[in-house]
Amino acid sequence: MRSTSLDWGLVIDLPDDGPAAISGQPIVEVLAAGFGRAHVSQRNVRTAIGAGMRVAGTSADRDGVHVDQRDEQTGLRSRVSFRSAGGVAACQVRTTVTNDGAEPILLLGVTSLALGLPPVAALDLLAGDSEWIGEGRWTRRRLRDDLVPDLSLPLHGQDGRGRVAQVGTGTWSTGTHLPAGALVDRDSGAAWLWQIEHNGPWRWETGERLGGAYLALLGPTDLDHQWQQRLEPGESFTTVPVSVAMSGDGFDAAVAAMTAHRRALRRPHPADRTLPVVFNDYMNTLMGDPTTAKLRPLIDAAAAAGAEVFCVDAGWYDNDTAWWDSVGEWQPSQTRFPGGLEEVVARIRDRGMVPGLWLEPEVIGVRSPMQDKLPPEAFLQRGGVRLVEHGRYHLDLRHPAAVAHLDEVVDRLVDQLGVGYVKLDYNIDPGAGTDLGAAGLGNGSVGAGLLGHNRAHLDWLDRVLDRHPELILENCASGGMRADYALLARMQLQSTSDQQDWRRYPPIAVAAPLSVLPEQAASWAYPQPEMSAEEAAFTLVTGLMGRLYLSGRVDGMSERQQRNVRDAVTAYRKIRSDLAQAAPAWPHGLPGWDDAWLSLALNAPGVTYLALWRRDGAATTTLHLDHLRGRPIELDVLFPLHLPAWTHAWDAAGGTLTVTAAGDEPYAARLFRITPTEGSR
Repeated sequence: MRSTSLDWGLVIDLPDDGPAAISGQPIVEVLAAGFGRAHVSQRNVRTAIGAGMRVAGTSADRDGVHVDQRDEQTGLRSRVSFRSAGGVAACQVRTTVTNDGAEPILLLGVTSLALGLPPVAALDLLAGDSEWIGEGRWTRRRLRDDLVPDLSLPLHGQDGRGRVAQVGTGTWSTGTHLPAGALVDRDSGAAWLWQIEHNGPWRWETGERLGGAYLALLGPTDLDHQWQQRLEPGESFTTVPVSVAMSGDGFDAAVAAMTAHRRALRRPHPADRTLPVVFNDYMNTLMGDPTTAKLRPLIDAAAAAGAEVFCVDAGWYDNDTAWWDSVGEWQPSQTRFPGGLEEVVARIRDRGMVPGLWLEPEVIGVRSPMQDKLPPEAFLQRGGVRLVEHGRYHLDLRHPAAVAHLDEVVDRLVDQLGVGYVKLDYNIDPGAGTDLGAAGLGNGSVGAGLLGHNRAHLDWLDRVLDRHPELILENCASGGMRADYALLARMQLQSTSDQQDWRRYPPIAVAAPLSVLPEQAASWAYPQPEMSAEEAAFTLVTGLMGRLYLSGRVDGMSERQQRNVRDAVTAYRKIRSDLAQAAPAWPHGLPGWDDAWLSLALNAPGVTYLALWRRDGAATTTLHLDHLRGRPIELDVLFPLHLPAWTHAWDAAGGTLTVTAAGDEPYAARLFRITPTEGSR
């Protein structure tokens, strides 16, 4: 049997009389009407077409390594393409299937990648649940004990038929579960971490085979998402991309590899080098009610605190108080800004900051003047009726009129108003999709219509940045409801949540680097004049271990309180150049929603930054810093600078740090810098 090894260690077997496979699992699985599965189940493996594939060849070019196969019965040809950055133990994969036969083929599901894994008994599954204001709640569970029963499969001589699956539906790609997960071998330390890079529906699944576990990664499917794709002879379909990282040194090492891989995926942007401090007027501050009078002192105070971008959030287009279902024209309010929005933008620029505005481009309110200026075909529909969700219609970006409208809005704000930062929000989910124009894609498949819109959305973003290469784009969807790397490969930062309770935010911020780059993860820091000094420091630390995202009534603070905010900005400026090189680790393990102590470490070359939050727990906690085991260290407080010091004890042999909080306030936090000292190995 031949095989090919990818640069980062994955081995693909290339048999002469069977399909290309990884550890016994064919890398391509195709469900199609008229062919189905070779082994009945509701899994997306053991498909008839997948089993019928035969290797036609391999090749390599600037786009990666390609494995070509063909199924003689259907005439379906497949190409799986693996692309990785040099020196990174991770790979992006997608599959293209082409109908070389004489008859149409109706696709019902195509894997981006499937692969085999070690036996189930030693595997742990790590997965994340998510919902509005409760994003990124990861758990670690034993696959055998908790999820996959021992069914004595060798006795029966068959693969299992059950599966453990996570599914994302609609367009909130991270709104229920995360399109990411990991399997870790407790015995060997080997770990596999994956992500599905799609701004729409997806599915990942794992389960037991006779030869071990398997993993299948897919975009939309017929069973989950009402997706079908009719392939006429000569036509092709390409799956959504997925990425897999692999390490033999445990979960944190796999996360480090995926972190480096995510950096390689991103579209280059000037803001990636500067990582500017953003102040946004919304969270626990103006809350969608900006006016010139309210913004003037806030702009001045934000600039004095060290902000480099000032974003006017929702409400700037509103002439009354009921704007939710009237949005879509995106013209500045005349009542909120008597001197024009230009006056506010000029003040932001005069204070040395980049002006920003909030925008929700994909929706048109049911009372908006735009709702009857665009043709009906420019909206997502079902059965000839426009879809309505929470008082909004949803644009279909496959239609040129919808695209032309959005291009006019963005170009006007950038070229005429001088906006350099746009927060792209997204507060509705249209469900399974649209059947408008989908008949040719397979019997009116609403899932195919939605996939076409999803891809058109990405194309629109690419063209926006082609026209405005300096424009900074923030990704937001009611916080973190659409935080996938289809979007984050294009946009510069990601809002992690809409959580308004500063006590509840730390587990969201701590979990964010599991699925979002640290330098993209923007967690709100919203100190208030009524907060104690420890409480203000607590919320500021929440923003410091990612892209600092300030809000709060800084204009109403005392000089001492304002100094505290300036200290936080100074601390961020000290560490931000390292953020873009850092790999995250979790000294307390995965964060729990109600944990009394939470921690996040960012390991950069020669230095570790450690954030530690106490939430009404015991005064002392112990953390594991295995990467510093056996090394003497220096530990410095970066923030806050004017509050009681916490004591610490370092056990170099065990790699443990014991920290004791000072004072009796139940909620407190610190940001530390840890440096190995001279003479350490």
